Amino acid sequence: MPHVIGKEVGPVGYGLMGFTWRPQPTPTDQAIAALKAALESGLTLWNGAEFYGTPECNSMTLLKAYFTKYPHDADKVTLVVKGGMDLDPLAPNSSPEGTRRSLDNIIGGLGGLKKLDGYAPARRDPKTPLEVTCGIIQREYIDTGKLGALYLSECSAETIHEAAKHATIGAAEVEFSMFSPDILSNGIAKACAEHNIPILAYSPLGRG
Repeated sequence: MPHVIGKEVGPVGYGLMGFTWRPQPTPTDQAIAALKAALESGLTLWNGAEFYGTPECNSMTLLKAYFTKYPHDADKVTLVVKGGMDLDPLAPNSSPEGTRRSLDNIIGGLGGLKKLDGYAPARRDPKTPLEVTCGIIQREYIDTGKLGALYLSECSAETIHEAAKHATIGAAEVEFSMFSPDILSNGIAKACAEHNIPILAYSPLGRG
């Protein structure tokens, strides 16, 4: 079985975006039932984002509702969540202040019901050195036990190599499918292999 963030997971993950980042979010009871069915089918890696929805209905509110109902499932799930985005307008913010605000919001949103296994800045912030962002996450969240690991999202091969100098990278979330095989030729898959970084392939069916 594959391992992500140091935890054994199934070969297929479960993305949370479709539940809340839409004009009419899925009713909470239906979403919880879907998550329960996914977990019982072996989909133990769940992937959400702080910005998947509104402040009132997003990945964190759904996850809190789920783990409130099923607290014993917390240890069965490997949870990775993206953040580090300003919402209006939607733009990367991995400054020290932005990173702390995002992580504190995500961790607080879980209400102590589930530890955050992995956190990724959703996009690289060109205004903040990667070393600064990685340092904040490592010292203030991973080393203190608040967070399991740092992972990367929508990253280039250059970013992977640079980030690996400053932190242990738990995974890289990038698009990969028969319709989008670019990571095999642009250096991303090679960089992940060099640093022993698992790939989280989103849209594996080419967006349906």
